[in-house]
Amino acid sequence: MTELRVTETHRAPADSREVGVLLSIDTAMGSSVAVGTPARIVEVSSDDPRRHAEVIGDLIARAYAEAGATPAETTAVVVGIGPGPFTGLRVGIAAATAFATGRGIPLLPVQGHEGVALAVLEAGSVAQPRVLQDAKRRELFVTAYAGLDDAGIPQRRHDSSLLSRASLIDEPGDIWPTGIPAGQLVRLAERRLVSGRAFAPNRPLYLRQPDVQQPSAPKRVST
Repeated sequence: MTELRVTETHRAPADSREVGVLLSIDTAMGSSVAVGTPARIVEVSSDDPRRHAEVIGDLIARAYAEAGATPAETTAVVVGIGPGPFTGLRVGIAAATAFATGRGIPLLPVQGHEGVALAVLEAGSVAQPRVLQDAKRRELFVTAYAGLDDAGIPQRRHDSSLLSRASLIDEPGDIWPTGIPAGQLVRLAERRLVSGRAFAPNRPLYLRQPDVQQPSAPKRVST
């Protein structure tokens, strides 16, 4: 049985955002779901790197129960678009898209590394974090950030890219997360909604072609 981890953040009155109830889903590293209400943000996550499809339904149900909210109250769905591997990332994107379509509410795409950077920058432990994530095949997903803008949103100094481990040169601000915090994605979406900032394009950041591809057309046989 997969162990679930529950994290709850109570909001101060000044932190309340008039954006309703947000559901957030990310499966780039393990699986993470959060529900944000004006009173709290509850995140439920699993570190299992393979069973995304099996656990995502339980994570969503548990997050709503812990937050004291219902799917009918949800005003938008925040979806982590990566970077991440094809096999895991597509599960969260499919779940978020299906939920938003079924409820007839907006889908709000956010880069997962941005949530990691937000937590680090607000903690003040690193001034210019660089988020690194295992991409397998001796490669890494890498995104570098410069700090927070006036809306409290992390600003990239280098866009997400694929880097070979052999070419990695360590930097003082390197961060190696064990998962993408869906609760931080809720906070990022709130800040973008309140400030009128644009969301990420609605497409996954695989950064490489998936292993399984559509077969090409058969070659014509000459006679």
